[in-house]
Amino acid sequence: MSYNDIGIGGALDWPRIRKLMCIGIFGACLTLVGDMLLGWGVHDPSVSGMEGFLSAYRDLSDRRIFFSAFLGFWGIPLEALSYFALYRLIAPYSGRHAHLYRAGILGTLAFAGCGVHVPCLACVFFYKHMALVSPETALALSVRFGAYFLLPAMILFFLFWVVQHVAHISAFTRGFTPYPKWCWVFCPAVGMALIMLLKLLPETALRNAMTAAWISWGNLWMYMGLLLFSQKAERQGTRQ
Repeated sequence: MSYNDIGIGGALDWPRIRKLMCIGIFGACLTLVGDMLLGWGVHDPSVSGMEGFLSAYRDLSDRRIFFSAFLGFWGIPLEALSYFALYRLIAPYSGRHAHLYRAGILGTLAFAGCGVHVPCLACVFFYKHMALVSPETALALSVRFGAYFLLPAMILFFLFWVVQHVAHISAFTRGFTPYPKWCWVFCPAVGMALIMLLKLLPETALRNAMTAAWISWGNLWMYMGLLLFSQKAERQGTRQ
């Protein structure tokens, strides 16, 4: 991919940018369905801590665990590849911010799907079946399993996620995109925070399912918001 392809030194390719945003919406919807399949349940109020958190997954069928992993396996890379829509928006105005944002994209591609999402479902599967055969050791072994096979990728993913969001917010607030500066609010972190306000409501299966999909809601918030204002940004065509 050359710089001319992404708009440096020339006009932004808005049709391609909008197409990427639409693909991102599709990928986010796939992952959203998968996450809600995982989160649809309630916690056992008689236990607390990590055991209380995992108690919501004891009654999940293996089929739901599989489809949650499967949909995220495909949806998360589509979400991440579509971040290049924002990379294209930033690159003509700030190479430094674009390169930081691209690093975040590559980290998400490397660690989010196969590194975090699928191993997370593996932990759920492991705990569910360990609880059936060895209730007294299920929690300890599941925590160890997660520490060995999930936590390393989760830490790396979080570091790249922070880099990507810092680049995103900084680029928008400093006018390094064709969008108005206030459009920084269309970043995944804001959408994630908004959906997590549902945690203030009484616990229900629907509430838990929606908050389990918080990252997907964040991506939908970003892609739909930026797509909605893309015509205005294209007409404006200047830094704010």
